[in-house]
Amino acid sequence: MSQRPSHRRKRSFPGLLVAAAVVVAVAVGGWFWWRDARSAATDSAWRTVKVERGDIRVAISATGTLSAISTVTVGSQISGQVTDVLVDFNSEVKKGEVLARIDPSTYEAQIEAGNAQIASARASLSQAQATLRNAELDYRRKADLGAQRLVAQADVDQARAALDQARAQVNSTQAQIRQQTASTQSTRVNLDRTVIRSPVDGVVLTRTIEPGQTVAASLQAPELFTIAEDLSKMKIELAVDEADIGQVKQGLAVSFTADAFPDRQFRGVVDQVRLAATTTNNVVTYPVVVSVDNSDGTLLPGLTVNAEIEVSNRKNVLKVSNAALRYKPADADQVAAAAPSAQDGGRPRGGGLADDLAAVAAGMKLDATQQAAFDAAIAAMRERQQAMRERAGGGNAGGNRTQRGGGMGPPPGMAMAGGGANAANIQAQVRQRMMERIQQEFADFTSLLDDTQKAQWSRALASSLNATRTTLYRVVDGRRESVQVRIGASDGTSSEVSGPIAEGDEIITGERAPK
Repeated sequence: MSQRPSHRRKRSFPGLLVAAAVVVAVAVGGWFWWRDARSAATDSAWRTVKVERGDIRVAISATGTLSAISTVTVGSQISGQVTDVLVDFNSEVKKGEVLARIDPSTYEAQIEAGNAQIASARASLSQAQATLRNAELDYRRKADLGAQRLVAQADVDQARAALDQARAQVNSTQAQIRQQTASTQSTRVNLDRTVIRSPVDGVVLTRTIEPGQTVAASLQAPELFTIAEDLSKMKIELAVDEADIGQVKQGLAVSFTADAFPDRQFRGVVDQVRLAATTTNNVVTYPVVVSVDNSDGTLLPGLTVNAEIEVSNRKNVLKVSNAALRYKPADADQVAAAAPSAQDGGRPRGGGLADDLAAVAAGMKLDATQQAAFDAAIAAMRERQQAMRERAGGGNAGGNRTQRGGGMGPPPGMAMAGGGANAANIQAQVRQRMMERIQQEFADFTSLLDDTQKAQWSRALASSLNATRTTLYRVVDGRRESVQVRIGASDGTSSEVSGPIAEGDEIITGERAPK
C-alpha cells in the first residue's frame, strides 16, 4: 500500500514536462501570431519609405550654343576690286597681318593728281607773293608823295586797294594749298585701307570674298572676314527659364555635353547672369553666360550643348522621398506629436526656428556676456512658443501644411484661404512680423555683437525664417507620430530633411485601402 502513491508521483512528473512544453509552445506561437498580425495590420494600413542618408544634387537644365569669347568682324571702308586674298578658313593670323588687298590704282592716281594741284597752287602762291611785294612798294611811294601833295589822294587810295587785293590773293592761294593737301592726305588714308589687316590675334572663322570680287562700301562696310580672337577660352550663352533664374549665381559649376562628343562631359563656370530677358511664346528666359576652358581645342564654335547648372550639391545628408511630403492624414489633429527625448531637455530638436538660432549661436564664438544674453533671449522665445502651442491646443493643430519660418501658422484673423498670390502675401506678412518680433526679443543680444557677428546673425536669421518646414508622419511601434522637419535641397525625387528624425525611420507616404 505504501509503494503505490510513490509510483504515481513518478509517473506524473513527465506529464508536467509535457504540459509545460505545450504552454511554452502556445505562448511562443501566440507571440509570433500577434507580431505577424500587428505587422500585417501596419503594412496593410500605410505605405512607407525609409529615411536614407545620401547625396542630393540640384541642377537646372538648359540649352545653348558655344562661341568664342570675342569675335571680330573685319570689313572694308572703301570700294574696289579685290586683287589678293591671303588667308582661308581656319587660318591663324596675328594682329596687323595682311588678309586681303583691294586694287589701289584709283587712289594712287588721285594722289598724283592731288600732288600736281598742290604744286600748281604753290606756283600761284609765288606769283601772288610777288604781286604783293610790288603792291607794297607802290603803296609806300604813293603814300610818301601824297603826304607832300605831289600826287592825288585818289592815286594813294588806289595803291592801297591794290595792296589789300594782293594780300587776299596770297591768303586764298595758301588756303587752296592747305585744302588740296588735306584732300591728298585723305586719299592716302584710303590707299592704306586698300590693304585689309587683322585687328587681333586669332583664327579666321568665315571668309566672304574671292579674288576679282568687287567690294561696294557705299552705305555700310561689307563683312569680309570673321575672326575668333582666342578659341582656348570659349563661352556658352544659355537660355534659363524665369522660374529657375533666381537660383543661378555667378561662380556656379556647369557641366554640359555636345552631340559631337557624346562620350565626353565638359565643365564650365557661370560668368554672368544678364538682365536682358527674352520672351518667346509667352515664355520668359534670361541669358546666362558660361565660360569654358578649351585649351585642348576640342570644342568648336557653334556647337549646340545641353548644360546643367549645379545649384546645390549636398553630401551625406538625410533625405526622404517627396511622396512623404505630400501625405496628410484625414485625422491629422489626432496624430501624436514626436515626444522629446531626455537628452534634448524635454523639447523638440532640430525642426524649429529656436533650434536653428541656437545652432547658429553655437558657431559664433560668443563670449560669456554675449552667451548669457543669447540664453536669456532664446529662453523667452521658447516660453512664448510653448504658450502659443498650449493656446492652440497642444501645438499639433496645424496639420500637414507646408510652412516657412518658425513652423507656426498665420496669426489669428489671417486664415490661409484661397491660396495662390493671396497665400504668398500672407506668408510674406507672417515672415515680416516674425522678423520684427525676433529682432525685438534679441535686441539686447545683437547690441553686444561686433560687425562680423551681426552680419552672420542677420544672414542666419533670414535663412531660417525663409526655410520651408512641414510635418512628416512616421510609424513607431505600430502607431503614427507627427514630426516637424525643415526641408532643404530637393532633386525632384527626394528632399533633404533635418529635425527629430534619424536614418532608417519609416515615413508614411500614403494609406492602403482596407482589405
